[in-house]
Amino acid sequence: MFRYVIRRLLFMIPTFLGISILVFALLHASGDPLSLIRLASPTVDAETLDNIRAYYGLDKPVPEQYLRWLTNFLMFDLGESYRFHTKVNFMIGAWAFETIKLQLVALAIAIGVAIPLGIRSAIKQYSKGDMTVTAVSLFGISMPPFWFGVILIIIFSFYLNVLPPGGAYGGSNLWPVFGIKNFFLDAIIHLIMPSIVVAYVWLALYFRLLRANLLNIIKDDYILAARASGIKERVIHYKYALKMAFRPLLTFTGVRLGLVIAGVPMTETVFNWPGLGLLFVDSALSLDFPVVMGIIMVVTIFMMVSNLIVDLLYAVIDPRVRLS
Repeated sequence: MFRYVIRRLLFMIPTFLGISILVFALLHASGDPLSLIRLASPTVDAETLDNIRAYYGLDKPVPEQYLRWLTNFLMFDLGESYRFHTKVNFMIGAWAFETIKLQLVALAIAIGVAIPLGIRSAIKQYSKGDMTVTAVSLFGISMPPFWFGVILIIIFSFYLNVLPPGGAYGGSNLWPVFGIKNFFLDAIIHLIMPSIVVAYVWLALYFRLLRANLLNIIKDDYILAARASGIKERVIHYKYALKMAFRPLLTFTGVRLGLVIAGVPMTETVFNWPGLGLLFVDSALSLDFPVVMGIIMVVTIFMMVSNLIVDLLYAVIDPRVRLS
């Protein structure tokens, strides 16, 4: 186990370097960030632009800029934002909490609803309930999340006027109705629609994965033997069948947890949610390279670590899996 972990950690190094080089090259090929300054202030003189370019090191060759960025990254310095003149470390730390909060709530909803629905649909295959839930899940997979978010805003914010259309705090329409003046409840009210949008997409994927695996597992010999032994159906489904069917869900959950800090850019943009997804979109549109680079590489590290944790958990869930 120890050798396996060390080997995986060593494999992460070339993966990280390859991704960072590719992203850095694509960012600098997308345009000159100082062009936005010229558009916003046409009267700015060339000397000022040259000073700004020298301050951020943009006057150096791209390979030299990359080595400078990599050296700073190894010292836990993600650089300084071109737009806000703030350390990227502080920006990611400040914006990450709201993203993690939204993602974890949506993930908990998706798993909590998908497990009982998936088990029931697998047991009652081709029943009316199974066909209905399957159709709804197929719609969730095919549906653009930002479109669903806009529909919810139109219905619950503009027509019914019961939920705030965006943001994470303040301005809740339910305050005058129920007299809510509690900060915690206000945060929950703002969390309802964004979490539903994110959870619906994940729920559809979780449900289909779980149902497909359970349909095969409940026909296995050990499940039939357990049923013949008089074990309760609920115990068979939730203790034996679910444990074996959870491996693909564990993989998907590992990917989701790795992307927790990345946020859902389109959903956060639609709901004006102050998270890393919204920050990433705004920074990409304004060519704020340090912020975009910092977010992508932090997400990359989270993804690699979460995949390693998932591989280790395989051996815990399924004794047949051995790491070598």
